[in-house]
Amino acid sequence: MLSRTATSLYWIGRYVERAEFTARLIEATVRLDALSPRPAGQAAWESALLVAAADHEFNATGEPKTPANVSRYLTLSQANPSSIRSCLDAARSNARAVRTALSRDAWEAINRAWLGLRGRVNTGGSQATLALVESIRAEARGFEGALHRMLRNEAYSFISLGAAIERADNTARLIDVKYHLLLPEGEKVGGLVDRDQWTTILHTVSANTAYRWLYRDGLKPWLVADLLILRPELPRSLLASSEEVVTHLGYIGKRTGLQGEADRLARQRHMMLGRASIDGIFGRGLHEYLTSFIVENARLDRAIGKQFRFG
Repeated sequence: MLSRTATSLYWIGRYVERAEFTARLIEATVRLDALSPRPAGQAAWESALLVAAADHEFNATGEPKTPANVSRYLTLSQANPSSIRSCLDAARSNARAVRTALSRDAWEAINRAWLGLRGRVNTGGSQATLALVESIRAEARGFEGALHRMLRNEAYSFISLGAAIERADNTARLIDVKYHLLLPEGEKVGGLVDRDQWTTILHTVSANTAYRWLYRDGLKPWLVADLLILRPELPRSLLASSEEVVTHLGYIGKRTGLQGEADRLARQRHMMLGRASIDGIFGRGLHEYLTSFIVENARLDRAIGKQFRFG
């Protein structure tokens, strides 16, 4: 496989995963903002920008952090390289470049998602925003379903590898923002706002039911962290994403003979996650642990690009 083809496939996986996660994040923020009797207000939208790593760029626009402004920036802004529109633009451009490596269903899911945003200038009110992001999520699910029906070849593994790298980064940022930045000043840990926020975090990663199945206790922050970091049963956990990276790198290496630093880093990370405990992570400092994970994930991304000669 040509390196430019591998590059496009990998970034299709990253961009579609990022678009879907941002859609989930916006939906969760709209619902959190609307909660009674203590709506989260501006803090909820500030946290969404932080999770999406878009706070500095949004601040530079000078716009107030209203629901309409932030939802438009995260969804439609062409000036925001991580907006849903920008991600789908990039995914579609990459998909066109490698059209013959994709199934028809996979291409059509990306194209439909892109067409759904074409011509949109704002997200509308809360209900219109929810309808828009749900349509994006539906197309992302369609792409995921099409991907699982593709041949298990290098194209499938490069797309899945990109998605797993992106998913790990998103989950780590989500946990970090909640633990250190989201609870409004004056609110107590374990209070109504805190519980609502944790429920919303679980909703963002489709893990409410999973939490109830795996834990007998009520909603506990450290158990949510355990679920999202260390439980292999949850596809969006850091451990599950790391295992997926190892698997796809191993397959690609066998098919291409290209193995190296990326494989070593991926196996090392997976081994360390497998040995970790939530008590040990909290003892070290959750913020420090997650910051280190995000840095290592970026390092692994660069190693993958170097190993497969991404352009």
